[in-house]
Amino acid sequence: MFGTTPPAIPALQVLPGDAPHVAGKTEVLWLGQATTRITTPGGKVIVIDPWLKTNPKTPAQWKDLAALGKVDAILVTHAHFDHFADAPELAKMHNAPLYGPAGLGQTIATYGILPANLAPRFGKGGTILPWGPTGPKITAVHAEHSSELGWKDAAGKDIVLPGGEPVGYIIEMENGFKVWHMGDTGVFGDMKLIGDMYRPDLVLMPIGNHFVMSPQDAAMAIRDMIRPRYAIPIHYGTTPQLRGTPVELVTAMGTATVPRILVPEPGQRYDF
Repeated sequence: MFGTTPPAIPALQVLPGDAPHVAGKTEVLWLGQATTRITTPGGKVIVIDPWLKTNPKTPAQWKDLAALGKVDAILVTHAHFDHFADAPELAKMHNAPLYGPAGLGQTIATYGILPANLAPRFGKGGTILPWGPTGPKITAVHAEHSSELGWKDAAGKDIVLPGGEPVGYIIEMENGFKVWHMGDTGVFGDMKLIGDMYRPDLVLMPIGNHFVMSPQDAAMAIRDMIRPRYAIPIHYGTTPQLRGTPVELVTAMGTATVPRILVPEPGQRYDF
């Protein structure tokens, strides 16, 4: 109710990314830019926007894709290189489905980037149940960005292919804990609607500016529109253009105590 004091949100201990998984916990490992590995309470491993091998912020031990361990599903928020780069290779390594915007899935299958069975399609606003009704639920929601796929044709010439509409993902775990990975986005008014509909506990949000939200924009979004319990800033510091910082985000939050801002280094994780 408006005007009431929100319950205290507990602090969390940051952990090394390779710490043993604790059953029943939602494990969120950030690996630089937007790359995130989520291990669900039931042990499903979801990798989002994998760019590892050439990512300057990814720690050396995680540049080997095998270091991720098993991968059950890959989510791509849009087709830009820094979100898509290692996704096809990961899908082939693990025979794991690569979920992305519907138009991107069609491009992937049409151009033979992956076989169609590894590029299933679903639309913005739709929810999928990859592991049945008792497993994690994944919903694609709006993101304010673009989604071209830079590729090479059979002759090695650079081409640009359709990447569908960019999305974010709401992932509801087996125990009801909800994560909103925003991908790349600017602020949009329906962030409040999405927050009201899905009530995410954790938001991973871009703060780098230039191509995505600034720290000030992100602070307004999570403080005034979404109000999750926790927020993790991503997509900053990888290039000079992505100049927004977590310090600016915390400053822009002012005296607000909701959400609690968590700032891992690449290769660190939090368990919820």
